[in-house]
Amino acid sequence: MMLPHNWPRAMANGETGMASAELLAAPEQVIAALVTNDVECWWGSTDAYRMTGWTADLRVGGSWSVTVRTPDGRRLPAGGTFTEIEMPRRIVQTRRYDWDHPTLGRKETMVAYLLEPIAAGTRLTICHGGFAGFADAASEHAEGWARVLGWLQGYFGEGRQAA
Repeated sequence: MMLPHNWPRAMANGETGMASAELLAAPEQVIAALVTNDVECWWGSTDAYRMTGWTADLRVGGSWSVTVRTPDGRRLPAGGTFTEIEMPRRIVQTRRYDWDHPTLGRKETMVAYLLEPIAAGTRLTICHGGFAGFADAASEHAEGWARVLGWLQGYFGEGRQAA
C-alpha cells in the first residue's frame, strides 16, 4: 500500500527542528520501535551510524541511554530522561550527548514523539526543541530526523502491516 505523502519531511526555525512521516504500522508498533531495544534493529545504516546498547526505564522520570557507533568505530554515548508518556500517542524525553557534538556540544534538548493514527497506519511527527542559540544544530537535527524517519519507514515497509 502506498501512502499519499510517504516521504519524510523536515524543517527547522532556529530553535526547533521538526520532521514527519507516515508509517505502515499501528501507533503501538511505532512507539515500541522508538523506545525499546528495537531501536538497534532499524536506527542507522552502515554508512552513517548505528544505535547500540539501548536501555530505557519507560516511565516519567525514567532514564534512557544509547551508544551511537560510527562507521570509523567511534562510540558516542547519549541519553536523557522521559518527561511525559501517553502511550501510544506521545512521548517526551530530554536528550543530551555525552560527548562534544560539533554543533551542539553537550547542551540538553527536548524530543517529543507525536503519533496520530491514520488509515494506512501512523503519522509520526518529531519535535526537537531547545536549540536557542544553536540554529545550525536545529537545522542539522531536523535533517537527521528526516533520515531517521526514512529508516523507520524501511523497517515497517518490509512485510510489516498496520494492526
